[in-house]
Amino acid sequence: MQQLKFTIDGQPREAQIRDLVIAGWTGRDAAAVEHHIAELAAIGVARPRTVPCFYRVGVNLFTADSELDVTGTDGSGEAEFVIVSLADGLYVGVGSDHTDRKVETYGVTVSKQMCPKPVSTELWRLEDVAGHWDSLMLRSWVTRNGKRELYQEGPVSKMRTPQDLMERYASGSGKLPEGTAMYCGTLSVIGKIGGGELFEVELEDPVRKRTLKHAYRVRTLEYID
Repeated sequence: MQQLKFTIDGQPREAQIRDLVIAGWTGRDAAAVEHHIAELAAIGVARPRTVPCFYRVGVNLFTADSELDVTGTDGSGEAEFVIVSLADGLYVGVGSDHTDRKVETYGVTVSKQMCPKPVSTELWRLEDVAGHWDSLMLRSWVTRNGKRELYQEGPVSKMRTPQDLMERYASGSGKLPEGTAMYCGTLSVIGKIGGGELFEVELEDPVRKRTLKHAYRVRTLEYID
C-alpha cells in the first residue's frame, strides 16, 4: 500500500492507494491509436494484442516526488490524466507514465514496472469536471540540454472517457475499486520520442480557469552492464 498526501479543494488529504493500473492504447479515434502504435513500433515496441489494455504495476511506483531515480538514459515521460478512487468518490489528477523505452522494445509490461509514476499533488473531484470533460487540455514539456520544448498537447477528448475505461477495467461494473489509481492514456508526441532532464505535465480546465501541474527531474543512476 502506498500513502500519498494530496490537496483537494484547498485542503490537505492523505490517501491510501492499494493498486496502480496503466491503461494503454486508449484513443477514441482508431486512426490516432494506430498513429501512436506506429510511433512506438518505429522504436521497436511490439503492437498490442488488444486495445485498450490494462497493465498492473507495483503501487510502490506511485509517487508525487519531484525527482525520479532511473537506470540509464532510455526513459521518457508521457502526460496522462489519472483517476484516483477514494472512499468518498473519484478524483482526477495529472501524471506521467515514465517508461524505459529500451526495455519497452522487448517487454511492455516489464517496461511499465521499470520507472516511478509521478502524479500531481493536487486532485480535482471528477464530478466537478464531468459535465465539460472534453474541454480539458493535456500538455507536457521536456527540457533537454537546458532547452524547454512543448512535447505533447491536445484535448482529453482524444482518449476514452474515464467512465468508459473504468467500465472496461472493472468488467462492466463501471466502478473503479476504492484505493485504485489509473493512468488513462496519452497523446502523440510533437517531434521525436525521448527523455530529458526535466519533464512537466499539465491538465487545464478552461471552463473553471484552473490547472493541475506536476514537474519532475530525472536522476540517472550509473548503469553497469
